[in-house]
Amino acid sequence: MRYSIGDFAERTGLSIHTLRYYEQERLLRPERDAGNRRRYSEGDLAWVEFIKRLKETGMPLREIRRYAELRAEGAATMPERLEMLLEHRRTLAARLEQLQGHAARLEDKIEFYREAIAQERPVRDADAP
Repeated sequence: MRYSIGDFAERTGLSIHTLRYYEQERLLRPERDAGNRRRYSEGDLAWVEFIKRLKETGMPLREIRRYAELRAEGAATMPERLEMLLEHRRTLAARLEQLQGHAARLEDKIEFYREAIAQERPVRDADAP
């Protein structure tokens, strides 16, 4: 199935402006029909979902661009793409660990306030962990 840019924007949740930007940045390379209109495929849809996932997990645009360049070069670049994804996974795991630490400290603070409220004792923030 082929999609016009409007249909593709609706399917992906991205704006037409963003899709054009992605094409300018060579993240997307849609086919063109006889009238030179962009025609997006199911493969493009899967690729955009992957781009969105990379962005949402904090991969910088320059790295996504590099990944897209390698992808366009073909199967010979699979080892380099794999290494990029492994590195991104390591970065993401470190970030998750950091966030879990922040969440634990937040839970400590919440529990402190719950106990203080239950005991009806005044609390200054300086007293809280």
